[in-house]
Amino acid sequence: MGMETPQNATHKIFLLCNYILLGAASSCIFLTLSLRLVPSAVGLLLILLHVITIAGAVSGSASSSSGSHKWYAFHMVATVLTAIFQGSVSVLIFTTTANFLAALKSYVREEDGAVILKLAGGLCVLMFCLEWVVMSLAFVLRYHAFADGNVGRGNAGNGKEDDLKNWPWPFQV
Repeated sequence: MGMETPQNATHKIFLLCNYILLGAASSCIFLTLSLRLVPSAVGLLLILLHVITIAGAVSGSASSSSGSHKWYAFHMVATVLTAIFQGSVSVLIFTTTANFLAALKSYVREEDGAVILKLAGGLCVLMFCLEWVVMSLAFVLRYHAFADGNVGRGNAGNGKEDDLKNWPWPFQV
């Protein structure tokens, strides 16, 4: 067994953070749906935020394995935007829980809804922190790829940048 390079360790931590983001965002979607099965307009926006978080995490996993400029750019933009909104939503949840719950038009009792909403708020704080970690790791990975001369060749020169076979294992079709 050989020693693991710092780039490989960074890549594994990057993928782990993206998978945790996937789990946290999907959990927030289910928590939002548990407040009201057919979400209100605010609930739909909250679910849309978590769907964009999931798309950003998927594109992060794809960009780390393929080296694609498009995936990297999409990942960075999606991560920055969702980090800003996740932080804002968590502040709203914790400072105005009753108002946020009223905007969601929840069917559950107010006490139970507040607990569920605060669980979602905690996950939003986790996602906010993880998204900044993921952005930092993506930058470090991209820097090392640039320093090694692996950036700018278009997927190692074979021209199949959008080929789905180059996606990480769980996303192959």
